[in-house]
Amino acid sequence: MTQLDYYEVLSVSRDAGETEIKSAYRKLALKYHPDRNPGDTEAETRFKEAAEAYAVLGDAEKRARYDRFGHAGVSNQGGPGGGFNADIFADFSDILGDFFGFGGGSRRQGPMRGSDLRYDLEISFDESYSGSEKTIQIPREETCTACNGTRSANGELPDICPQCRGAGQLRFQQGFLIVSRPCSQCSGTGRIVRHPCQTCRGAGRTTQDRRVTVKIPAGIADGQRLRLHGEGEHGALGGPSGDLYVVIHVPPHQAFHREEDDLHIEVPVPFHVMALGGQFEVDGPGGPLSVDVSGGTPSGTVKTFKGKGMPNVSGRGRGAFHVRLVIDVPKRLTKDQKKAIEQFGRTITVDKLEPSSVDDTSDKPFFEKVKDLFG
Repeated sequence: MTQLDYYEVLSVSRDAGETEIKSAYRKLALKYHPDRNPGDTEAETRFKEAAEAYAVLGDAEKRARYDRFGHAGVSNQGGPGGGFNADIFADFSDILGDFFGFGGGSRRQGPMRGSDLRYDLEISFDESYSGSEKTIQIPREETCTACNGTRSANGELPDICPQCRGAGQLRFQQGFLIVSRPCSQCSGTGRIVRHPCQTCRGAGRTTQDRRVTVKIPAGIADGQRLRLHGEGEHGALGGPSGDLYVVIHVPPHQAFHREEDDLHIEVPVPFHVMALGGQFEVDGPGGPLSVDVSGGTPSGTVKTFKGKGMPNVSGRGRGAFHVRLVIDVPKRLTKDQKKAIEQFGRTITVDKLEPSSVDDTSDKPFFEKVKDLFG
């Protein structure tokens, strides 16, 4: 693998001073920063190379070893100088780790995907049946437009912390143990923002209200989620945005009860219609449905209308609409109604109620007597 010439990467001469090297690095870092070139892999590579070069040339001790021994002088494999510590390249790893996930520090690891968001949306039963479109407003963290996420005024990149040299941590030896603690000067970030952006106060992100249009498919059920790709919080350091999950809530309908894609309804039917037969309409979710009742229909009978239930949310047809018929016993009767029922009652002898039998072969079933009485 071809090794980089760090001086060529930064476009500086070998006798360049510290200020010139720093200026060259900042110029390249600003030009190829991931937040300014989202999705550009070539820019990402150039940014990595500039960060790698500056991690060495920006440190006087590492630069001296690099000038004398080349890459061997700043690797952890030893070399002509010998006796190098395994942590000799730690600062470089931390610098790249802060942006691209190299190294094993506890800080942010490279371009990070934005957080997912959740929004609870209540819709009506009719909207869940027919589908609809809603516009919602959500607060979310977005990259600060004033500083382009750099956290510094005028879009400048933060400086490497002089105390921890960009590592974000300081190491102390306590007896036989080496303890790492967050750097107090940079709060563990490895960077010092000399002139914080006034818009985001140095955070690099601001909270913005965003209006999002949500397309609700027909047949969606209570508790189901809709995923809106990329509508979550913005990513950091060129990372992708998170997703927005819209959780649907559908209050129970006054008449319909839903089971998967089927709908159920219970309809009280007058006694004489159940006994003599008839026809009536019931309001279904998509409009009125005609229900035919034959004479002698027992209470609890279910009439099923296939394809008249809820649409399947994935577009696979519709469920059924089930109408359960129950006898409606009136609480108040007129004199004529009472007289008619009493007359009917005299045609039936009730000494003891017995369960009905499927083998009942009486000459005139109950409902035939009703027909004779009212017929």
